[in-house]
Amino acid sequence: MRCFIALPLPDPVCDRLEEVQQVLRAGRPVPRENLHLTLAFLDDQPAAVLEELHDGLSAIRVPPFDLRLAGLGVFGGSRPRVLHAEAEASPALGGLHRRVRAAARMAGIELPRERFRPHVTLARFGPSEAGVASAVAWAMRVHGAFTVAPFTIREFALFGSTLMPDGPVYEILADYPLAFQPSAEWDNRAPEDV
Repeated sequence: MRCFIALPLPDPVCDRLEEVQQVLRAGRPVPRENLHLTLAFLDDQPAAVLEELHDGLSAIRVPPFDLRLAGLGVFGGSRPRVLHAEAEASPALGGLHRRVRAAARMAGIELPRERFRPHVTLARFGPSEAGVASAVAWAMRVHGAFTVAPFTIREFALFGSTLMPDGPVYEILADYPLAFQPSAEWDNRAPEDV
């Protein structure tokens, strides 16, 4: 099954992100129900690996934390492929990201080494789609200073992704509440960093 681990977003945040999507004049906006912040893309994984991963993700203990979205960005340089809302990096978000990746590795999932650029994808553009550069420029001009007030992250989730002709359909397979473990001090380091 094709899967990823991500932060679901609360409705008021999705409302604000949809405002940005409404000014786009090109591309395919990500449907509201698919808006999320990816912590790790897992690709296709067998059920046995996902069960082991579930155990590892269930053992993650970190306190809820605040997240802020601020600004827009693109992936793809002069030929934009994706317009996204940028998430501010924080020790808490970075610590959760490292713990999620450590749980995936412990389950036998090989993840590529890449810099974590926390973001929420707002729209995707086809490689030969006309007007992408001007549409992105317009969105940046209208909403370039966009921000969302800090909101509290209280859970993360394992999502399944089914590719359909109209785009992917996401389904939450399991969610993992964030909770402080009073008997241990949380210092945002993943197990391999300790």
